[in-house]
Amino acid sequence: MIETRSAPRFRVTKPGRIEDAGFAISCTIRDLSVAGANVEVTELNTKVIPSTFDLIVPEDGLTLGCRIVWRKPFRIGVEFI
Repeated sequence: MIETRSAPRFRVTKPGRIEDAGFAISCTIRDLSVAGANVEVTELNTKVIPSTFDLIVPEDGLTLGCRIVWRKPFRIGVEFI
């Protein structure tokens, strides 16, 4: 398979938090690049997550603005905005 991503991804297992105007849930970041991330959510279906939100990565002291580019039942792919 030919790699078409704009930036290389790195596999990680980092705790995170999805937050947006009163909406907040815990998540696990499964892979990360300078352009986006793959995020796992086990508490609920991803359909209720807003299309844009802040991804908080406490371990790294980061708050990243995100836009969802794909959804699966317990995973989302996001690009950083």
